Amino acid sequence: MRIDKYLWATRYYKTRSIASKACKKGSVRVNNAIVKPARDVFPGDEILVRKNQINYQLEVLDLPKSRVGAKLVDLYRKDTTPKEAFESMELLQYSKSYNRKRGEGRPTKKDRRDLEDFTNTEEE
Repeated sequence: MRIDKYLWATRYYKTRSIASKACKKGSVRVNNAIVKPARDVFPGDEILVRKNQINYQLEVLDLPKSRVGAKLVDLYRKDTTPKEAFESMELLQYSKSYNRKRGEGRPTKKDRRDLEDFTNTEEE
């Protein structure tokens, strides 16, 4: 089975064309080698998929006939992604700056109200 079809069938990508584009960009590796979308996958292969800044590590257990339901995905692959990958993603979300930077457009109504609340302290 082709790698793009396998990733689509095991629900890592929504469409086969998106899986194919990911292979062409180099986001997919099989046994530590960058692969083309037409590369065949066999049981026992180790796949590394970079998606949403997380490196998913998979082991192929079996090949599905076609796209499978979400509950049946674990029959065809073993997910060996370390938990640190998901924890680092959570840290990235917290480290993002939520302050408005100069030149990013007009403030929203909520920004204006927050600014007015900050500057109009009750001195009565």
